[in-house]
Amino acid sequence: MSTIAADLVELLGTVRRPGDFCTSGTVELLAPSLEIAGIGPIALPLLPLQAEQLAAAAERAPFGRGQDTLIDTTVRRTWQFGPDRVRIAGRHWPRTLEAILARVAPGLGVGDPIEAEFYKLLLYDAGSFFVSHRDTEKSPGMFATLVIVLPSHCEGGELLVRHRGREARLDLRCDDPAEASFAAFYADCPHEVLPITAGCRLTLVYNLLRHGRGKLPEPPDYNAEQVRAAEFLRAWSETPASPSDDEPLKLVHLLEHAYTPAELGFHTLKGADAAAASVLAAASRRSGCELHLALLTREESGSADYTGYSRHGRRHNDDDDDDDGFEASEIGDRSTTLSEWRRLDGSPSPLGEIPVDDGEFSLEDAFAELEPDEIHFQEATGNAGASFERTYRRAALVIWPQDRTFAVLCQAGLAATLPFLEDMVQRWAADGADPGAPLHRDAHELAGHMIAQWPKPGWHPRQAETPTDATRMLAALTRLHDIAGIEAFVTGVTTAGVYEKADNGALLDALGLLPRQAGIASIERIVRATGATAFAPCADLLARAAAAAPEHAALLRHAAAALVGVLPAQPKPANEWQPRGPVVEPSFIVDLLGALTAIDEALADRAVTHVLSRPGTYDPDTVLVPAMKALLNAMKAPPGSVNASPAVDRLHAACLAHLRARIAEPLAPPSDWRRPSAVGCNCQHCTELGRFLSDPVRETWVFKAAQIHRNHVEESIRKARCDVDTITERRGSPHGLICTKNQASYQRRARQRVEDTANLAALSR
Repeated sequence: MSTIAADLVELLGTVRRPGDFCTSGTVELLAPSLEIAGIGPIALPLLPLQAEQLAAAAERAPFGRGQDTLIDTTVRRTWQFGPDRVRIAGRHWPRTLEAILARVAPGLGVGDPIEAEFYKLLLYDAGSFFVSHRDTEKSPGMFATLVIVLPSHCEGGELLVRHRGREARLDLRCDDPAEASFAAFYADCPHEVLPITAGCRLTLVYNLLRHGRGKLPEPPDYNAEQVRAAEFLRAWSETPASPSDDEPLKLVHLLEHAYTPAELGFHTLKGADAAAASVLAAASRRSGCELHLALLTREESGSADYTGYSRHGRRHNDDDDDDDGFEASEIGDRSTTLSEWRRLDGSPSPLGEIPVDDGEFSLEDAFAELEPDEIHFQEATGNAGASFERTYRRAALVIWPQDRTFAVLCQAGLAATLPFLEDMVQRWAADGADPGAPLHRDAHELAGHMIAQWPKPGWHPRQAETPTDATRMLAALTRLHDIAGIEAFVTGVTTAGVYEKADNGALLDALGLLPRQAGIASIERIVRATGATAFAPCADLLARAAAAAPEHAALLRHAAAALVGVLPAQPKPANEWQPRGPVVEPSFIVDLLGALTAIDEALADRAVTHVLSRPGTYDPDTVLVPAMKALLNAMKAPPGSVNASPAVDRLHAACLAHLRARIAEPLAPPSDWRRPSAVGCNCQHCTELGRFLSDPVRETWVFKAAQIHRNHVEESIRKARCDVDTITERRGSPHGLICTKNQASYQRRARQRVEDTANLAALSR
């Protein structure tokens, strides 16, 4: 175990008393019967008309100063009703009050039974407030105050509670008629109520009493532990992180209680979890560390053994429903991640899923005694043995030195760093976009880390409608006006091959911040580095750049020439292995000629010559004709992204000639059973197939042979696209392959004739 982990585990083991100087929350409310003498029943949520009636019948709430009780609306402006005028009834109200006390006692760190004594009812209308003050002991055994806010519509009025340099800001608004909010705090804690800005608030005030012997409860005080924890954390943060160092990059401390994402927050922690969090919160502030709450998920899988016994100790049989009679044996795969991050102030953090190394837990074998939340066993099948999958879910406190925040983020890769950077940029822009602001400096630093550690080129699945990681990064750099970051990204990421057509919009926005010559030079570097494989994105980039500034399009000539020099050439023979690369699409031809006709007509002519001489790569039917139709539409659509030019005219003429030549070919169904024979194999079985295809009389041929030979003949028929249907006859031995001639070639040519005629009409407009 690392030094920092051992020190903190030992220290936090002594912090067992739960609670804090104040606690708050909401509770389900079954509305009580509330009556005010002289007014009658009060509806909940509080109605504006009844609020006016209450204010008219109430008295001004006083405050104490020394031995005096005073009324001064510059100190306290609110209305009150004493307990003699208030009746709270209803069979559900005692249960609601008990539920509140059951949460307040541990929240304040009180183990003995406590009692709530009704003190008064307060009405806060617009403008009501109470300056900072302390409550006095109003009854024997009183140690704290409880306020319960009944359903009412209001804004403002936050309750501020202070204790030894700490401050809690509690928002007690309660608009939901099915809930009541509450807050409890030690009586000697200074507290104030900020002004109500709109609406009214109806509040029940109780004195919290403990009638046991001995000293009354006091707010938990872990100052000594906080000082020691701060010393440990400070020493840890001052030690430079090293890959060979045993000290973890971050520290993960699992909590004892279970929490759902909805209830995860520092203010909702229970028992010893709350105590540990309070110590680490104070220590992190003193030592320059970051403290977060997160949900940890550990997933494990591996082999399982059949035991025959259930987890309840019974012998497994077919009637057991709760256990499969297996137990986990050897772990083969494991992953641990943190998510659902919460800051100290309770707000969500933009941190995404961040992985956890085993050496980053505060306690070794942290999962040894834990029961998994889910476990599934799979019986042995075939050659595979029995296996298991199990999942643990726990809440955790996560802490690290502030200057390691970006290193921690980078553990998770772009899934964590990109949202975090975007959040920083958004907050910086909302704060006024000051280039000298700390947020701008931090965002620039994080961007540098991300660019330096950007993943190598590779294929990763991505939703078509979602922006690429590169697009998001370029957009963030552009918003930051980070010239150095943009240049570093183009040099280290884009030209390294992490480049898609979808990036070009953000890429040109980013390059637009550079001086014109620098932007042109960057485009040229991208084309020279990636044009051979990313020819479609490069063509689109040149087309966009030329269309954005037509008067400067000629400056792109060197980049355009570089692309023309690496245009896809003739494919290798089918029997020669080659790595799979990008396929030429019609849109590539559109973008290519759209760019070249604007940049340099000579380059456009060279490109058309290259394309027309390589029909194996630039198929006339699937590439050139669709591209020419799109080009004609582009030239007709104002302002037009493609210029009419001799090069485009050449491609147009070639497409028309291709279509007219094929339309002029005779088209008629075959007059006999003779069919084209282009079988490439010369084995005896394929030779027999060839004789069958050439026979004008035979319609059917039954080829009886072993399966390996039947499969070979079927494959030859498929590769040569012979006009033959096949079916296997499974009678006798060997089985027979029944080959029946059809008119597939004629039908394909007939469909092609219809398509050619339509395309010729479209290109002749």
